[in-house]
Amino acid sequence: MANRLADETSPYLLQHAENPVDWWPWSEAAFEEARRREVPVLLSVGYASCHWCHVMAHESFEDGATADYLNAHFVSVKVDREERPDVDSVYMEAVQAATGQGGWPMTVFLTPDAEPFYFGTYFPPAPRHGMPSFPQVLEGVATAWTDRREEVADVAARIVRDLSARGIRYDQPQPPGPEELGAALLELTRDFDAARGGFGGAPKFPPSMALEFLLRHHARTSSEGALEMVQATCEGMARGGIYDQLAGGFARYSVDAGWVVPHFEKMLYDNALLCRLYAHVWRATGSVLARRVALETADFMVAELGTAQGGFASALDADSDDGHGRHREGAYYVWTPAQLTDVLGEQDARWAAGYYGVTEEGTFEEGASVLQLPDGGQPSEAEADRVASVRERLLRAREARPRPARDDKVVAAWNGLAVAALAETGAYFERPDLIEAASAAATLLTEVHLDPADGRLIRTSRDGSAGPSGGVLEDYADVAEGFLTLYSVTGEAPWLERAGLLLGTVLGHFTDEDGSLYDTADDAEVLIRRPQDPTDGATPSGWTAAAQALLTYAAYTGSTRHRDAAERALGIVRALAPRAPRFIGWGLAAAEAALDGPREVAVVGPHTDPATGTLHRTALLATAPGVAVAMGEPGSTAALDVPLLRDRPLLDGLPTAYVCRGFTCDAPTADPAALEESLRS
Repeated sequence: MANRLADETSPYLLQHAENPVDWWPWSEAAFEEARRREVPVLLSVGYASCHWCHVMAHESFEDGATADYLNAHFVSVKVDREERPDVDSVYMEAVQAATGQGGWPMTVFLTPDAEPFYFGTYFPPAPRHGMPSFPQVLEGVATAWTDRREEVADVAARIVRDLSARGIRYDQPQPPGPEELGAALLELTRDFDAARGGFGGAPKFPPSMALEFLLRHHARTSSEGALEMVQATCEGMARGGIYDQLAGGFARYSVDAGWVVPHFEKMLYDNALLCRLYAHVWRATGSVLARRVALETADFMVAELGTAQGGFASALDADSDDGHGRHREGAYYVWTPAQLTDVLGEQDARWAAGYYGVTEEGTFEEGASVLQLPDGGQPSEAEADRVASVRERLLRAREARPRPARDDKVVAAWNGLAVAALAETGAYFERPDLIEAASAAATLLTEVHLDPADGRLIRTSRDGSAGPSGGVLEDYADVAEGFLTLYSVTGEAPWLERAGLLLGTVLGHFTDEDGSLYDTADDAEVLIRRPQDPTDGATPSGWTAAAQALLTYAAYTGSTRHRDAAERALGIVRALAPRAPRFIGWGLAAAEAALDGPREVAVVGPHTDPATGTLHRTALLATAPGVAVAMGEPGSTAALDVPLLRDRPLLDGLPTAYVCRGFTCDAPTADPAALEESLRS
């Protein structure tokens, strides 16, 4: 027997390659081995930046006695949930159904036929807080398997039957109308934390998708309440400890209701979604704070998560060495008053402690504080130079600390989100370097992840080499969204073509006859249940992300097939909007776009003419929900390849914009002010 993880590409699996546990990657061979030995399977699921995954690994999987027992009584399978979201989803659904909660590390015991029968998350090495120890759990499961195997098999079969019966009934789906979207707004208002922003209590996660819906709802209806919830939440997060006040970028979530103390891991998907959200807030309001946060978050992604191949790494760990040989959560980010004094001197340290909310008692652990902005999001003009000097010195000192580890695998879906965020942020704030970063990531996705012959995607890559797992629905949808956004910003038609290739795969392999969507392709590995989840998690659901991308692609191409598929997919939003709007936010945002049109803007004119650029920028800055913007030179090959640009002559020889909505078009205009008014009305 031996640990079989050394040749894997997942950084999370490689973290366990030296364990004394005889780990297997998820594979048919692992289950064949369990059948041969007639032992159950321990399925352990986590990810590289997961704090409690590291804790359990150190306490249990690095322990020789625990490993010996596992090796003798189980076949142990380790899964990176970010590499195999389908496996994670199926068994997490079982964990939540059985225990009422879930999380990572996820610990599931399976029969050799992959049927689950006992569940948990983190187990300590000794009994604690009413939890059994991991050795107790292992012994109990092994005894049950030996002495009551028929009973275990019955339990497992019943669980699989229950999961299989959870399929979504989808009868005559119709997208939501104004009434359902209004009901969603009302429900969000009831759940809104007016004092601190966000929804619900602790722990509090950035509600990126719900806020995108509220921005679009405000654009369509002029609802001030919707905009106020967005502004209050974005200001609360930007001023809080969840936002890195020195280097930019957001942590995964806040453990409290006031955004003060984060769970310190920084994920690509959070930062991509929030970068784009703050850019949209600036577009809608002109907020200086939103502009700063959008740009700082974009710069964080490029500087800290960018890979040598042009893509973006998945995450930065929550933990790092505290300088005393201890691996501690947040060690890289927190400060004591004494540490401020060491770096800044007594006078500036006293000022910085007040400005950043660093106290003697500390807001975190052992007298340390997370930097925040308790008194405001923007420094006064008189403070600006001092803030810049203090921030620069603290950042330089922090960079000398041991850095958190980086999970450097490239996930297709999350890179698609980053492409969209960086392309728009670069266009809004006239930062061509950010557009170039978006193009580089899109190129990596094209060259490493996408097979142009059949439109199939690989889920992950590392160091420019494709990983072993096929893409799931969110990969196709989010990469298509990134390509469509990059097309709108650059006018480069191949990005639209590639988005169409991906969406063709969505229609051909992920969509059921009734219009519902599955998270895995019809020819993917068969699990105990084909996963299907329309609700948002930390990222937009693949289902509703696909609906938005299909809708946008239909606007560019006039394809009724894609429009019909989008509307049928949005039927799930009609059902969930009034009851669970926090968990269907991206679908609500897509529904706002469908209700508004979306509007289609064709800008024609020479690329070298500044007037073309002005019209194009005016269109990109429109807040109309989901507006589709195309740009090209009349008669060029690129224009002929895009149906929205065909037969669009110049007006009196000048660069011209055409605005259409549904089956009607406004009069063409060469006047940016007239274009702006047309898109606002």
